[in-house]
Amino acid sequence: MFRSIRIDAVLIQAVIAGALSFAHLHDLAEAAGQSGWKAWAYPVSVDLLLVAAWRRLRGARRDRSAWTWFVIALVASLGANVATAGLLDLDDVPAWLRILVAGWPALAFLGGTLLVHQPTEPAPASAPAAAADPAPVIDRPDVADEGPEIAPAEPVPALPEAPAPAPASVPVVPPALVDHARKVATEHRTRTGTDIDTATLRARLGVPEDLAGAIVAQLA
Repeated sequence: MFRSIRIDAVLIQAVIAGALSFAHLHDLAEAAGQSGWKAWAYPVSVDLLLVAAWRRLRGARRDRSAWTWFVIALVASLGANVATAGLLDLDDVPAWLRILVAGWPALAFLGGTLLVHQPTEPAPASAPAAAADPAPVIDRPDVADEGPEIAPAEPVPALPEAPAPAPASVPVVPPALVDHARKVATEHRTRTGTDIDTATLRARLGVPEDLAGAIVAQLA
């Protein structure tokens, strides 16, 4: 097991950071009136709550309760590190901090219980598939000997003739568009010496093909 552990800079840094945070939590708890083994139990309680919340977050990133307890444990750890950096007089700890330190075990127990024993929704039970009984085979020798009865063929009714397609309606061309097309056709004739065709007029005006054909018919 120990051969699989690779010693690198990250692991060494993690050990150093954990030891410093552990010591800061111990010093703060001891300054708040928790002496002896009780002062050493506070760092373990904070780290265990942090690990439990992190494990819950790995399985469900959107779990709000896991994020809440993760932030609480992280604030407790960071708060101890900052408080023991000289910003707090450890010889004269304020009363509110003593209350927080004394109430931490109950808070940590509540958070750990909710993280570990949070109820999960039961999986919907699938209905058992009913076994289909095969249809019984009835032995009827009198029917088996007779050939299949063939019904007389009925005459196929004649299909109704499809109606003739209605003639395509000629699109209505606005007079303004005809005048503009006439200018375009005149400019094309002056430049090329030939009359403009439907494809060129359609490309110049940006209109559908049927509308371009109707315009060319009116220009002729």
